Amino acid sequence: MIKILLVDDLKDNLLALEWLLKRDDLEIFKARCGTDALEFISRHEFALALIDVQMPGMSGFELAELIRGTNKTKSVPIIFVSATAKSESFSFRGYESGAVDFLLKPLDTHALKNKVNIFIELFRQRQELELTLTKLRNTEIELEQAVQIRDEFMSIASHELKTPLTVLKLQSQLRKRRIAKGDSKSFTAEAMTRMFVADEKQLDRITHLIDDMLDISRINSGKLSIRVEQFDLCELVRDLLERNKELFSAAACSVSSEFCGGVRGNWDRFRIEQVVTNLLTNAMRYGAGKPIFVQVESSRGMARIVVQDHGQGIAPENHERIFQRFERAAGKEVNGLGLGLYIVKEILTAHGGSIRLESEVGVGSSFYVELPPVESPALNAAS
Repeated sequence: MIKILLVDDLKDNLLALEWLLKRDDLEIFKARCGTDALEFISRHEFALALIDVQMPGMSGFELAELIRGTNKTKSVPIIFVSATAKSESFSFRGYESGAVDFLLKPLDTHALKNKVNIFIELFRQRQELELTLTKLRNTEIELEQAVQIRDEFMSIASHELKTPLTVLKLQSQLRKRRIAKGDSKSFTAEAMTRMFVADEKQLDRITHLIDDMLDISRINSGKLSIRVEQFDLCELVRDLLERNKELFSAAACSVSSEFCGGVRGNWDRFRIEQVVTNLLTNAMRYGAGKPIFVQVESSRGMARIVVQDHGQGIAPENHERIFQRFERAAGKEVNGLGLGLYIVKEILTAHGGSIRLESEVGVGSSFYVELPPVESPALNAAS
Protein backbone atom coordinates (compact mmCIF):
# COMPACT_ATOMS: atom_id res chain seq x y z
CA MET A 1 0.00 0.00 0.00
CA ILE A 2 1.46 3.37 -1.08
CA LYS A 3 1.14 6.21 1.43
CA ILE A 4 0.62 9.94 0.87
CA LEU A 5 0.41 12.73 3.45
CA LEU A 6 -2.08 15.61 3.39
CA VAL A 7 -1.38 18.63 5.64
CA ASP A 8 -3.93 21.44 6.10
CA ASP A 9 -5.22 23.19 9.19
CA LEU A 10 -8.79 23.10 7.82
CA LYS A 11 -10.63 19.80 8.27
CA ASP A 12 -12.92 20.40 5.28
CA ASN A 13 -9.93 20.90 2.97
CA LEU A 14 -8.41 17.62 4.15
CA LEU A 15 -11.65 15.71 3.60
CA ALA A 16 -12.06 17.19 0.14
CA LEU A 17 -8.51 16.24 -0.86
CA GLU A 18 -8.97 12.75 0.57
CA TRP A 19 -12.17 12.27 -1.41
CA LEU A 20 -10.49 13.42 -4.64
CA LEU A 21 -7.46 11.17 -4.24
CA LYS A 22 -9.04 8.11 -2.67
CA ARG A 23 -8.23 4.80 -4.40
CA ASP A 24 -7.68 1.17 -3.39
CA ASP A 25 -3.88 1.19 -3.59
CA LEU A 26 -3.45 4.36 -1.51
CA GLU A 27 -3.31 4.91 2.23
CA ILE A 28 -3.96 8.58 3.01
CA PHE A 29 -2.74 10.22 6.21
CA LYS A 30 -4.20 13.59 7.30
CA ALA A 31 -2.49 16.12 9.59
CA ARG A 32 -3.89 19.47 10.70
CA CYS A 33 -0.61 20.95 11.94
CA GLY A 34 3.11 20.68 11.33
CA THR A 35 3.75 18.78 14.56
CA ASP A 36 1.32 15.98 13.64
CA ALA A 37 2.77 15.88 10.11
CA LEU A 38 6.31 15.44 11.46
CA GLU A 39 5.17 12.61 13.71
CA PHE A 40 3.56 10.81 10.75
CA ILE A 41 6.54 11.33 8.49
CA SER A 42 8.98 10.02 11.10
CA ARG A 43 7.06 6.72 11.31
CA HIS A 44 6.03 6.10 7.68
CA GLU A 45 7.50 6.20 4.20
CA PHE A 46 5.47 8.52 1.99
CA ALA A 47 5.38 8.71 -1.79
CA LEU A 48 4.23 12.35 -1.62
CA ALA A 49 3.26 15.14 0.79
CA LEU A 50 0.67 17.80 -0.13
CA ILE A 51 1.16 20.70 2.28
CA ASP A 52 -0.90 23.86 2.70
CA VAL A 53 1.39 26.89 2.84
CA GLN A 54 -0.52 29.13 5.24
CA MET A 55 -1.10 27.39 8.55
CA PRO A 56 -1.04 28.82 12.08
CA GLY A 57 1.91 27.93 14.28
CA MET A 58 4.15 26.27 11.73
CA SER A 59 3.83 27.35 8.12
CA GLY A 60 4.08 24.94 5.21
CA PHE A 61 7.48 26.40 4.31
CA GLU A 62 8.84 25.77 7.82
CA LEU A 63 7.45 22.23 7.82
CA ALA A 64 9.09 21.51 4.45
CA GLU A 65 12.46 22.78 5.71
CA LEU A 66 12.24 20.42 8.71
CA ILE A 67 11.32 17.50 6.45
CA ARG A 68 14.27 18.28 4.18
CA GLY A 69 16.56 18.52 7.22
CA THR A 70 16.78 14.80 7.99
CA ASN A 71 18.25 12.01 5.86
CA LYS A 72 15.26 9.74 6.44
CA THR A 73 12.67 12.20 5.05
CA LYS A 74 14.60 14.55 2.76
CA SER A 75 13.67 12.64 -0.41
CA VAL A 76 9.89 12.87 0.13
CA PRO A 77 8.43 14.96 -2.76
CA ILE A 78 6.48 18.01 -1.50
CA ILE A 79 3.72 19.81 -3.37
CA PHE A 80 2.59 23.08 -1.82
CA VAL A 81 -1.08 24.04 -1.93
CA SER A 82 -1.73 27.78 -1.75
CA ALA A 83 -4.62 30.19 -2.29
CA THR A 84 -2.28 32.48 -4.21
CA ALA A 85 1.31 32.54 -5.45
CA LYS A 86 1.50 36.18 -4.22
CA SER A 87 4.89 37.00 -5.79
CA GLU A 88 8.00 35.51 -7.34
CA SER A 89 9.75 35.66 -3.98
CA PHE A 90 6.90 33.63 -2.49
CA SER A 91 7.33 30.92 -5.13
CA PHE A 92 11.10 31.08 -4.81
CA ARG A 93 10.90 30.47 -1.07
CA GLY A 94 8.62 27.49 -1.71
CA TYR A 95 11.08 25.86 -4.10
CA GLU A 96 13.96 26.78 -1.81
CA SER A 97 12.14 24.97 1.03
CA GLY A 98 12.12 21.81 -1.06
CA ALA A 99 8.90 21.88 -3.04
CA VAL A 100 8.69 20.08 -6.36
CA ASP A 101 5.51 21.93 -7.43
CA PHE A 102 2.77 24.42 -6.48
CA LEU A 103 -0.97 23.91 -6.77
CA LEU A 104 -3.21 26.97 -6.56
CA LYS A 105 -6.65 27.03 -4.99
CA PRO A 106 -9.28 26.43 -6.17
CA LEU A 107 -7.67 23.16 -7.23
CA ASP A 108 -7.88 21.83 -10.75
CA THR A 109 -9.07 18.27 -10.06
CA HIS A 110 -7.63 16.84 -13.27
CA ALA A 111 -4.21 18.47 -12.75
CA LEU A 112 -4.14 17.37 -9.09
CA LYS A 113 -4.82 13.73 -9.91
CA ASN A 114 -2.33 13.69 -12.79
CA LYS A 115 0.49 15.11 -10.66
CA VAL A 116 -0.25 12.79 -7.75
CA ASN A 117 -0.31 9.79 -10.14
CA ILE A 118 3.08 10.80 -11.55
CA PHE A 119 4.69 10.85 -8.09
CA ILE A 120 3.01 7.60 -7.10
CA GLU A 121 4.37 5.93 -10.23
CA LEU A 122 7.84 7.39 -9.58
CA PHE A 123 7.70 6.07 -6.02
CA ARG A 124 6.65 2.62 -7.27
CA GLN A 125 9.49 2.58 -9.80
CA ARG A 126 11.95 3.61 -7.09
CA GLN A 127 10.74 0.76 -4.88
CA GLU A 128 11.16 -1.70 -7.74
CA LEU A 129 14.65 -0.38 -8.45
CA GLU A 130 15.63 -0.65 -4.78
CA LEU A 131 14.26 -4.21 -4.68
CA THR A 132 16.23 -5.09 -7.81
CA LEU A 133 19.40 -3.56 -6.39
CA THR A 134 18.89 -5.46 -3.11
CA LYS A 135 18.48 -8.71 -5.02
CA LEU A 136 21.61 -7.96 -7.03
CA ARG A 137 23.57 -7.19 -3.86
CA ASN A 138 22.31 -10.40 -2.25
CA THR A 139 23.21 -12.37 -5.37
CA GLU A 140 26.68 -10.82 -5.37
CA ILE A 141 27.14 -11.76 -1.70
CA GLU A 142 25.90 -15.30 -2.37
CA LEU A 143 28.29 -15.65 -5.30
CA GLU A 144 31.20 -14.40 -3.19
CA GLN A 145 30.26 -16.86 -0.45
CA ALA A 146 29.93 -19.68 -2.99
CA VAL A 147 33.40 -18.94 -4.39
CA GLN A 148 34.83 -18.78 -0.88
CA ILE A 149 33.16 -22.09 0.05
CA ARG A 150 34.39 -23.67 -3.19
CA ASP A 151 37.96 -22.51 -2.61
CA GLU A 152 37.91 -23.68 1.01
CA PHE A 153 36.37 -26.99 -0.02
CA MET A 154 38.97 -27.58 -2.75
CA SER A 155 41.80 -26.68 -0.38
CA ILE A 156 40.61 -29.04 2.36
CA ALA A 157 39.61 -31.81 -0.05
CA SER A 158 42.93 -31.74 -1.93
CA HIS A 159 44.84 -31.88 1.35
CA GLU A 160 42.74 -34.71 2.78
CA LEU A 161 42.87 -36.76 -0.44
CA LYS A 162 46.60 -36.17 -0.85
CA THR A 163 47.41 -37.66 2.57
CA PRO A 164 46.17 -41.27 1.97
CA LEU A 165 47.40 -41.16 -1.64
CA THR A 166 50.85 -40.12 -0.41
CA VAL A 167 50.84 -42.99 2.09
CA LEU A 168 49.88 -45.47 -0.65
CA LYS A 169 52.58 -44.09 -2.95
CA LEU A 170 55.29 -44.33 -0.26
CA GLN A 171 54.24 -47.88 0.63
CA SER A 172 54.34 -48.84 -3.06
CA GLN A 173 57.83 -47.33 -3.51
CA LEU A 174 59.06 -49.15 -0.38
CA ARG A 175 57.76 -52.48 -1.67
CA LYS A 176 59.36 -51.92 -5.10
CA ARG A 177 62.75 -51.28 -3.44
CA ARG A 178 62.43 -54.42 -1.36
CA ILE A 179 61.55 -56.46 -4.45
CA ALA A 180 64.52 -54.96 -6.30
CA LYS A 181 66.80 -56.01 -3.42
CA GLY A 182 65.33 -59.52 -3.42
CA ASP A 183 64.02 -59.08 0.12
CA SER A 184 61.60 -62.02 0.16
CA LYS A 185 61.25 -61.93 3.96
CA SER A 186 59.20 -58.73 3.61
CA PHE A 187 56.60 -60.59 1.53
CA THR A 188 55.57 -63.48 3.73
CA ALA A 189 51.85 -64.30 3.97
CA GLU A 190 51.62 -62.51 7.30
CA ALA A 191 53.44 -59.42 5.98
CA MET A 192 51.29 -59.35 2.84
CA THR A 193 48.13 -59.53 4.96
CA ARG A 194 49.29 -56.50 6.97
CA MET A 195 50.02 -54.64 3.72
CA PHE A 196 46.56 -55.38 2.33
CA VAL A 197 44.91 -54.29 5.58
CA ALA A 198 46.91 -51.03 5.57
CA ASP A 199 46.06 -50.39 1.91
CA GLU A 200 42.37 -51.07 2.52
CA LYS A 201 42.34 -48.51 5.34
CA GLN A 202 43.75 -45.82 3.05
CA LEU A 203 41.36 -46.78 0.23
CA ASP A 204 38.42 -46.72 2.66
CA ARG A 205 39.50 -43.25 3.74
CA ILE A 206 39.63 -42.05 0.12
CA THR A 207 36.21 -43.61 -0.58
CA HIS A 208 34.73 -41.93 2.49
CA LEU A 209 36.11 -38.54 1.42
CA ILE A 210 34.74 -38.94 -2.11
CA ASP A 211 31.34 -40.01 -0.75
CA ASP A 212 31.23 -36.90 1.42
CA MET A 213 32.12 -34.71 -1.54
CA LEU A 214 29.38 -36.31 -3.65
CA ASP A 215 26.84 -35.84 -0.85
CA ILE A 216 27.75 -32.17 -0.51
CA SER A 217 27.29 -31.75 -4.26
CA ARG A 218 23.86 -33.40 -4.05
CA ILE A 219 22.84 -31.29 -1.06
CA ASN A 220 23.93 -28.05 -2.74
CA SER A 221 21.98 -28.90 -5.90
CA GLY A 222 18.92 -30.08 -3.95
CA LYS A 223 19.31 -33.62 -5.29
CA LEU A 224 20.02 -35.58 -2.11
CA SER A 225 18.02 -38.73 -2.79
CA ILE A 226 15.79 -40.20 -0.08
CA ARG A 227 14.39 -43.67 -0.87
CA VAL A 228 12.08 -44.72 1.94
CA GLU A 229 11.26 -48.24 3.01
CA GLN A 230 9.74 -49.65 6.17
CA PHE A 231 12.21 -51.13 8.67
CA ASP A 232 12.91 -51.48 12.37
CA LEU A 233 15.34 -48.83 13.63
CA CYS A 234 16.35 -51.01 16.59
CA GLU A 235 17.42 -53.81 14.25
CA LEU A 236 19.41 -51.40 12.09
CA VAL A 237 21.33 -49.94 15.05
CA ARG A 238 21.95 -53.41 16.58
CA ASP A 239 23.38 -54.56 13.25
CA LEU A 240 25.66 -51.50 13.03
CA LEU A 241 26.98 -52.07 16.55
CA GLU A 242 27.71 -55.70 15.68
CA ARG A 243 29.49 -54.80 12.44
CA ASN A 244 31.66 -52.20 14.18
CA LYS A 245 32.84 -54.39 17.06
CA GLU A 246 36.42 -54.48 15.78
CA LEU A 247 36.51 -50.69 15.40
CA PHE A 248 35.21 -50.22 18.96
CA SER A 249 37.89 -52.62 20.16
CA ALA A 250 40.63 -50.80 18.25
CA ALA A 251 39.51 -47.51 19.83
CA ALA A 252 39.36 -49.22 23.27
CA CYS A 253 35.74 -48.13 23.61
CA SER A 254 33.30 -50.32 25.49
CA VAL A 255 29.75 -50.00 24.11
CA SER A 256 26.52 -50.38 26.04
CA SER A 257 23.09 -50.11 24.44
CA GLU A 258 19.43 -49.90 25.34
CA PHE A 259 16.59 -50.73 22.94
CA CYS A 260 12.84 -50.66 23.25
CA GLY A 261 10.75 -53.50 21.79
CA GLY A 262 10.92 -52.12 18.25
CA VAL A 263 10.71 -48.81 16.42
CA ARG A 264 9.34 -49.18 12.90
CA GLY A 265 8.94 -46.41 10.37
CA ASN A 266 9.45 -45.37 6.76
CA TRP A 267 12.94 -43.98 6.25
CA ASP A 268 15.90 -44.31 3.91
CA ARG A 269 17.86 -47.24 5.35
CA PHE A 270 21.17 -46.27 3.70
CA ARG A 271 20.94 -42.63 4.84
CA ILE A 272 19.97 -43.52 8.43
CA GLU A 273 22.89 -45.95 8.55
CA GLN A 274 25.05 -43.04 7.38
CA VAL A 275 23.74 -40.88 10.26
CA VAL A 276 24.33 -43.50 12.97
CA THR A 277 27.73 -44.54 11.58
CA ASN A 278 28.88 -40.94 11.56
CA LEU A 279 27.81 -40.40 15.17
CA LEU A 280 29.48 -43.65 16.27
CA THR A 281 32.67 -42.72 14.40
CA ASN A 282 32.74 -39.32 16.13
CA ALA A 283 32.20 -40.98 19.50
CA MET A 284 35.20 -43.26 18.89
CA ARG A 285 37.34 -40.47 17.45
CA TYR A 286 36.77 -37.93 20.22
CA GLY A 287 36.21 -40.39 23.06
CA ALA A 288 38.83 -43.05 22.38
CA GLY A 289 39.34 -45.29 25.40
CA LYS A 290 36.07 -44.14 26.96
CA PRO A 291 32.67 -45.88 27.10
CA ILE A 292 29.95 -45.21 24.51
CA PHE A 293 26.22 -45.51 25.15
CA VAL A 294 23.62 -46.00 22.39
CA GLN A 295 19.85 -45.88 22.88
CA VAL A 296 16.89 -46.31 20.53
CA GLU A 297 13.39 -45.49 21.74
CA SER A 298 10.00 -44.18 20.68
CA SER A 299 8.74 -40.94 22.23
CA ARG A 300 5.60 -38.93 21.36
CA GLY A 301 5.28 -40.52 17.93
CA MET A 302 8.94 -39.86 17.10
CA ALA A 303 11.83 -42.29 16.82
CA ARG A 304 14.81 -41.25 18.93
CA ILE A 305 18.46 -42.32 18.73
CA VAL A 306 20.92 -41.25 21.41
CA VAL A 307 24.69 -41.61 21.00
CA GLN A 308 26.65 -40.62 24.10
CA ASP A 309 30.40 -40.54 24.61
CA HIS A 310 32.63 -39.55 27.53
CA GLY A 311 35.28 -37.80 25.49
CA GLN A 312 36.66 -34.28 25.44
CA GLY A 313 33.27 -32.58 25.03
CA ILE A 314 32.36 -29.49 23.04
CA ALA A 315 32.24 -25.92 24.32
CA PRO A 316 28.75 -24.29 24.29
CA GLU A 317 29.78 -21.64 21.73
CA ASN A 318 30.59 -24.44 19.27
CA HIS A 319 27.34 -26.42 19.59
CA GLU A 320 25.82 -24.82 16.48
CA ARG A 321 29.07 -24.37 14.59
CA ILE A 322 29.94 -28.08 14.37
CA PHE A 323 26.84 -28.70 12.22
CA GLN A 324 28.14 -26.28 9.59
CA ARG A 325 30.32 -27.15 6.60
CA PHE A 326 34.06 -27.64 7.09
CA GLU A 327 33.81 -27.48 10.88
CA ARG A 328 35.40 -29.89 13.34
CA ALA A 329 34.84 -30.17 17.07
CA ALA A 330 38.56 -30.45 17.84
CA GLY A 331 40.11 -28.19 15.26
CA LYS A 332 42.09 -28.75 12.08
CA GLU A 333 44.41 -31.40 13.54
CA VAL A 334 41.63 -33.99 13.10
CA ASN A 335 41.46 -35.72 9.71
CA GLY A 336 38.42 -35.28 7.48
CA LEU A 337 36.63 -32.59 5.52
CA GLY A 338 34.57 -31.38 8.47
CA LEU A 339 31.40 -32.36 6.61
CA GLY A 340 30.13 -35.33 8.61
CA LEU A 341 27.75 -33.59 11.02
CA TYR A 342 26.64 -31.15 8.32
CA ILE A 343 25.63 -34.11 6.11
CA VAL A 344 23.93 -35.78 9.09
CA LYS A 345 21.87 -32.65 9.74
CA GLU A 346 20.88 -32.36 6.06
CA ILE A 347 19.85 -36.04 5.89
CA LEU A 348 17.67 -35.64 8.98
CA THR A 349 16.16 -32.42 7.65
CA ALA A 350 15.27 -34.25 4.42
CA HIS A 351 13.44 -36.82 6.59
CA GLY A 352 11.63 -34.11 8.56
CA GLY A 353 13.79 -34.96 11.56
CA SER A 354 16.34 -33.13 13.70
CA ILE A 355 19.54 -33.49 15.70
CA ARG A 356 20.40 -31.87 19.01
CA LEU A 357 23.62 -31.76 21.01
CA GLU A 358 24.21 -31.69 24.75
CA SER A 359 27.85 -31.46 25.74
CA GLU A 360 30.23 -30.30 28.43
CA VAL A 361 33.95 -29.83 28.02
CA GLY A 362 35.87 -32.61 29.76
CA VAL A 363 32.71 -34.64 30.40
CA GLY A 364 31.50 -35.79 26.98
CA SER A 365 28.80 -35.31 24.35
CA SER A 366 25.30 -36.65 23.70
CA PHE A 367 23.69 -36.42 20.27
CA TYR A 368 19.90 -36.77 20.14
CA VAL A 369 18.40 -37.72 16.77
CA GLU A 370 14.64 -37.60 16.18
CA LEU A 371 12.87 -39.09 13.16
CA PRO A 372 9.16 -38.93 12.29
CA PRO A 373 6.90 -40.79 12.15
CA VAL A 374 6.89 -44.05 14.09
CA GLU A 375 4.48 -46.65 12.71
CA SER A 376 1.54 -47.50 14.95
CA PRO A 377 1.21 -51.07 16.36
CA ALA A 378 -1.77 -51.67 14.05
CA LEU A 379 0.33 -50.82 11.00
CA ASN A 380 3.19 -52.96 12.30
CA ALA A 381 0.90 -55.94 12.66
CA ALA A 382 -0.41 -55.52 9.14
CA SER A 383 3.01 -55.12 7.54
